[in-house]
Amino acid sequence: MAPASFHHTSNTVCVMDASGRLGSTLVERLLQRGYTVHAAVQHHDELQFNGLASDNKKLKIFHSDPYDYQSIIDALKGCSGLFYTFEPPKDQPSYDEFMAEVEVRAAHNVLEACAQTETMEKVVFTSSVTAVVWRDDRKSTASDLDERHWSDINFCRKYKLWHAVSKTLAEKTAWALAMDRGVNMVSINAGLIMGPDLSITNPYLKGAAEMYEDGVLVTVDLNSLVEAHICVYEDISSYGRYLSFNHVINRHEDAIKLAQMLTSSAPMLPQSCDQEMKIIQQRISNKKLNKLMVNFQVGSVENSS
Repeated sequence: MAPASFHHTSNTVCVMDASGRLGSTLVERLLQRGYTVHAAVQHHDELQFNGLASDNKKLKIFHSDPYDYQSIIDALKGCSGLFYTFEPPKDQPSYDEFMAEVEVRAAHNVLEACAQTETMEKVVFTSSVTAVVWRDDRKSTASDLDERHWSDINFCRKYKLWHAVSKTLAEKTAWALAMDRGVNMVSINAGLIMGPDLSITNPYLKGAAEMYEDGVLVTVDLNSLVEAHICVYEDISSYGRYLSFNHVINRHEDAIKLAQMLTSSAPMLPQSCDQEMKIIQQRISNKKLNKLMVNFQVGSVENSS
């Protein structure tokens, strides 16, 4: 039996920040599904939607800065849903030990604004698998890592895993605020997002060799990730955290392929036969999301309601 889909009182949702690959693809897919979309971008990013906005009466562009509380409130006005995904500020693009402060403050402002928005019914918060997998006991845990696990902040700081520090603290901040203020929130903890702009400098990849050895190096393609966001938003039974990935890199040839994609100078090492054949056991599970996605139909929601 298909799950009861969640008929929100308004068909208006906000995507913030709508300027990145995930945000902009979400905007397009939500418009196709019949939603009215408030695309919230930081000042320098509105140009990419100009063509789309002139063609589509259901798209409204908002300038909102995650550190300017009022600008968030304005973008959320009249929305029943928010898809929130953090984009590093242009003047501070790299993940370092200071990024966590920036990302935490943004998450705090956004969740506070949601709590103050009377029409808001559900928030989908994009987090990362890096907020799940980095723990001291990761070699010894009997069960697979899943949505119940959190990265250990002290462990991450010790090894300068700044992406993990940032994502973990921002997500924990959002959950604490959501619970305190009664905001209905779900999170999507995404694997490494594949795409043409993926490079070796992506902060997710710090510690990739260890993730690979631990059986937790996972990737997700953009379309699957967008579908996951829309599914958890529309399904009334969704709750808590969901790990989103559709490929586990656990064979030597997969690792080599990824390395070559990331850098043209990846070494072609002569490997011993047993290393080539070795398959590392997957130690991470996305069953919770897969179960929810079974009955999810991609397409226009207007025809089916």
